[in-house]
Amino acid sequence: MKINWQRKLTSRKLWVSVAGFVAGLIVIFGGSEEESDKISGSILSGAAVVGYIFGEGLTDASAVKNGGESDDDERD
Repeated sequence: MKINWQRKLTSRKLWVSVAGFVAGLIVIFGGSEEESDKISGSILSGAAVVGYIFGEGLTDASAVKNGGESDDDERD
């Protein structure tokens, strides 16, 4: 059974779970809720960027595979 790592790493559920886990650890080990919120927000922002990059890469790869142009090629 092969694991689709691209799909897993772009999953919003995964990143929300990671952010929640990290936030909980911060509070447990004496951090403030403000620190926890900032770090969780940073994790989710980073996940959004990663998801966008993977999504655009897959779209471009599909366009090239099908003989079309990627969106980036059309803008140049």
